[in-house]
Amino acid sequence: MDSVHSDLRANRLLAMLDDATLHAVAAQLEPVTLSLRQNLYEERQTMTHAWFPAEGVLSMLGAASAADTPVEVGTIGSEGMLGVAVFLGAQESPGTVFVQVEGRGWRMSARALRDCIEAHSGLRFVLQRYTHALMVQISQSTACNRAHSVEQRCARWLLETHDRVRGDVFDLTQEFLGQMLGERRATVNQVATTLQERGLIRYMRGRIEVRDRAGLEALACGCYRFVQEEFARVLQRAA
Repeated sequence: MDSVHSDLRANRLLAMLDDATLHAVAAQLEPVTLSLRQNLYEERQTMTHAWFPAEGVLSMLGAASAADTPVEVGTIGSEGMLGVAVFLGAQESPGTVFVQVEGRGWRMSARALRDCIEAHSGLRFVLQRYTHALMVQISQSTACNRAHSVEQRCARWLLETHDRVRGDVFDLTQEFLGQMLGERRATVNQVATTLQERGLIRYMRGRIEVRDRAGLEALACGCYRFVQEEFARVLQRAA
């Protein structure tokens, strides 16, 4: 069981649980592969599971029915959980959530999550802290989209993704990036070309290589560092 627990601790929230709570939660988890572009939640559909990524990135989109173009409002990696709405008592997802960068993780049924939260105060406390951090990310993303240039936002997004993947290369089409940033493909193409010319990234047939992380950090707006520091502060306190 120790090796199982060690693997589960690849997810930061699960890693914060004491051994007894993690043992109880582990009994409700099943390992899953997170496939590229796989839809985990559909807009206005019942949320049947909660997901704990160990690798990969999940993208949360605003409601397509309320906007001409779906725009990313938040991302989830190994630091978090997809299922905050379930934790808060909701039944249906307000938007779509899909796998942005493939990986792996675990899932449990929505009912099992509610039962575990009811039975284990340690899990409830960790998820309360994470909910706060996720709300900060979403609200700051909204402010960022209004206040900062597309170059700054692109650098921020690339850094957030780089933080959650192994190595410096990950799959990403310009069309995909445009959807994440809420920009036209032509605009994203221009920005990607500029970043490549500056030696910050290399773009190659639907894949991005981060070549100068320090340069991306210098270009990104302060939102990137603010959200990272807030996650570290809140989740460290939870531990």
